[in-house]
Amino acid sequence: MHDIPVIDIAPLASPDAAERRKVAAAVGAACRGTGFFLVTGHGVPDALVQDAFRAAHEVFALPNDAKRALAIARHGHNRGYVGLGVEALDETTAADLKEAFNLIWTDGGATRPANVWPPIDGWPARVQAYFDAVLAVGQRLHTAFAADLGQPEDFFADKIDQPLATLRLLRYPAALDDDAPPGLPGAGTHTDYGNVTLLATDGVAGLQVRRRDGTWLDAPQVPGAFVCNIGDCLMRWTNDVYVSTPHRVAPPARERYSIAFFLDPNPDALVSALPGCVPAGQAPRHAPITAHDYLQQRFASTYGKA
Repeated sequence: MHDIPVIDIAPLASPDAAERRKVAAAVGAACRGTGFFLVTGHGVPDALVQDAFRAAHEVFALPNDAKRALAIARHGHNRGYVGLGVEALDETTAADLKEAFNLIWTDGGATRPANVWPPIDGWPARVQAYFDAVLAVGQRLHTAFAADLGQPEDFFADKIDQPLATLRLLRYPAALDDDAPPGLPGAGTHTDYGNVTLLATDGVAGLQVRRRDGTWLDAPQVPGAFVCNIGDCLMRWTNDVYVSTPHRVAPPARERYSIAFFLDPNPDALVSALPGCVPAGQAPRHAPITAHDYLQQRFASTYGKA
């Protein structure tokens, strides 16, 4: 448990700067350590979380033909349905044994396409409510990142207010289910692409985190907490001061659902090493790149195209 700390982030909303700094220091220590931490005090009602899980069950219970009609392969822009064996998060091994349904942050259709919605009455509003709630938590976490990195608390605010954010509803069939071909991982070993991930789980074990010594650690199950981890984009922004940690999902003993929210920066945000993260006399480890271009590179490797 000490490798993946539990952090109460409620004080991030406190008017007391000292209380906010304590949380920022705890978050920063986790980001420099395993790159994983659990958050409580996030303010997302349990009823909203549980309804999001019900929505996930409903969409994956649709007939296969209905799900295929919603596929990302048809609609593009990382929105819609992903079938079993379509993704390979670890490009060196077999495809992942999971289903997913993706929703993206939109701006009302002005510059980004609308989401693809399943034919379930009331479903869009329910899932959008959850999306908006976890987006607010992710944006609040960025005030802690900024403070820990020696920046003003609002440093990231204008870089994540039109984010390339994605909500993924995920279903992992049990290892012995009829639709579970043997030998496939639930999700192959990978690091996440963007800034930070907030994961809600249904209590079924499966998520594993690779420690710095190469051993694997089962992520703890804490009711009501989000599992958070740093992504490659924020690691790049911090000149590798923060670390994005490889993790995987082992085929679960029974059917497992999780809901992952990936908060990635605005597409035009320039991801460039923060000055305080570059030692004197050294060059940054990574060249500046826009968030859009960086994430497109990563999606191309997972889906075989941008």
